[in-house]
Amino acid sequence: MAPYHGNADGTGGLNLGLHVGDDPVTVRRNRALLKTWLPSEPVWLNQVHGSNIVDAGKVGGIPDADASFTFQKDTVCVVMTADCLPVLLCTADGTAVAAVHAGWRGLSAGVLEKAVGMLGEKGGSGIMAWLGPAIGPAAFEVGEDVRKVFLHKDRECSAAFRERRNAKGKYLADIYGLARDTLKKAGVSRVYGGNFCTVTDSGRFYSYRRDKVTGRMATGIWIASREDQLFFCNK
Repeated sequence: MAPYHGNADGTGGLNLGLHVGDDPVTVRRNRALLKTWLPSEPVWLNQVHGSNIVDAGKVGGIPDADASFTFQKDTVCVVMTADCLPVLLCTADGTAVAAVHAGWRGLSAGVLEKAVGMLGEKGGSGIMAWLGPAIGPAAFEVGEDVRKVFLHKDRECSAAFRERRNAKGKYLADIYGLARDTLKKAGVSRVYGGNFCTVTDSGRFYSYRRDKVTGRMATGIWIASREDQLFFCNK
């Protein structure tokens, strides 16, 4: 993961998004820098807030998808975010990994469950998950329409929505809680991370909700072929 605070014009940060109005030359330079830390070029996705998942080792170009998985060593699965929830998955034996872009639309559409299923672990019991930087439960205001989408999928998720005082029809949503509930139902009990807030932590994270025009962070995972390969993580 490479979270660096800065401006969308490329100054002060490592923006990796080519679709946010930044200078393409600057973004490509940033991506080239990122590649020096990785075993291969990341498999970039055109994220559409859906539930499509691709095999990172078999795709060409930039597919329309919100998650990728691989069983191949040194193939880098990556997603970009600036408030949406990035989720990294891996099997306990390290033979399969996945990166998931889990905004509320994709989360409600089942992208996380599908990614768990792609790793080939029956019931998800052999899978671990890490929840990366996303909008926190004190900042994620949604309307009744979003709440209804999740309640239609699972009535038990109502605890993840807290109605705002003096704002009828507005709720504070806990996207981390929604993801944890989803993973639990998929059989994934080992879940880590989920203690960030991209909106309030302006010193470390890009946030679309906070700044509107902003960069994008990358969260990636791969199966290392060498033990000396570095793992980058923002704690």
